[in-house]
Amino acid sequence: MQQSVIAEHITKTFKLSKKQQKIEHTDNQIKVAVNDLSFEAKPGRIYGLLGPNGAGKTTTLRCISTLIKPDSGDIRIGEHYVSKEPETVRRNIAFLTSEMKLEDFFTPNYLFEYFANLHDIPKDAMKERKKFLFEKFGIDRFAEVKVGELSSGMRQKTQLAISLVHDPDVIIFDEPTNGLDVITAKTVTDYLLELRDLGKTIIVSTHIFSLVEKICDHVGIILDGQLKVDDALSRLTDDKSLETYFFELVEEDDDNDE
Repeated sequence: MQQSVIAEHITKTFKLSKKQQKIEHTDNQIKVAVNDLSFEAKPGRIYGLLGPNGAGKTTTLRCISTLIKPDSGDIRIGEHYVSKEPETVRRNIAFLTSEMKLEDFFTPNYLFEYFANLHDIPKDAMKERKKFLFEKFGIDRFAEVKVGELSSGMRQKTQLAISLVHDPDVIIFDEPTNGLDVITAKTVTDYLLELRDLGKTIIVSTHIFSLVEKICDHVGIILDGQLKVDDALSRLTDDKSLETYFFELVEEDDDNDE
């Protein structure tokens, strides 16, 4: 079933330690990571959340994925609110981040079956799903190799397969090509386009302009926790590159802060 993701005025703050205050060069004890942010990601579209490191992208995705709770506002996935039905939401989403770590001594086969069981996927359906995803990403030849002995690219593809074990309607990826070699990165982005064409709702966060221009239909530009732009990629790049548009926006935002 196709499902939109709607973020409604979400705000998230964190308390800073003395060490963090020093790193941030601030006397403020509270950091506003996401500030009154709203957007909608629709089925059959890839929504790109674009911004520099520290802009609030990952915090936003963690709120959507039920990993952390916003201080205010809410997120709706289909008819289900994250605040009220987090378990239902988790059954309908995939969340992949570079911070996801697989235990070195387990194999892709074991991990896939373990997570399939968590999602109550019948054994026959699990076998069929595993065969498809392992062949898609070339994991089948390494299915019984321990994760610690896999290349970084193969580990990433294993993480991707595991996150998609339950064939979710909503796919949320934080920096999906970060640290990947060019071949693995293309495998991942090509599959994201396939999933989009199947009607999935996809959100990716990134700081890479070329990735957004290659796969995204809609773009939200986030700076200092605030969504500054929320528009179709085609409109933003009608007469200039996305990179040019972005840095003009940053310069304008800096001027307004002075």
